[in-house]
Amino acid sequence: MRIGELAEHAGVSVRSLRYYEEQGLLTSTRSPGGQRHYTDKEIARVRFIQRLYTAGLSSRTIAELLPCVDAPSADNADTAWQRLTEERDRITANIQELTRARDALDLLMEINRQHRERLAAS
Repeated sequence: MRIGELAEHAGVSVRSLRYYEEQGLLTSTRSPGGQRHYTDKEIARVRFIQRLYTAGLSSRTIAELLPCVDAPSADNADTAWQRLTEERDRITANIQELTRARDALDLLMEINRQHRERLAAS
């Protein structure tokens, strides 16, 4: 199938598919005229890549995880587990930092609310 068909079947843009190829996440064969061609199995691969992006992973991290899909083995599964654990820890740290920032903003908003009430009462 051609790139537009893959994009439609996988629910992504053609631009995304080109980006995935640039990042080494997806491969295609080329026709003599240079058009990209894919097999049906790339539909599942693109959907999997999309799930990884939705989980907050970067293209670099996704590239590190794909050997587990392409060449399943205990070593690759262990490597993927470790990488996913690291990413989860990174996301958890980001959530904690965002929570601290939100709490600080809540405090500033409360101070501002009290200040506005004092001004209105004056």
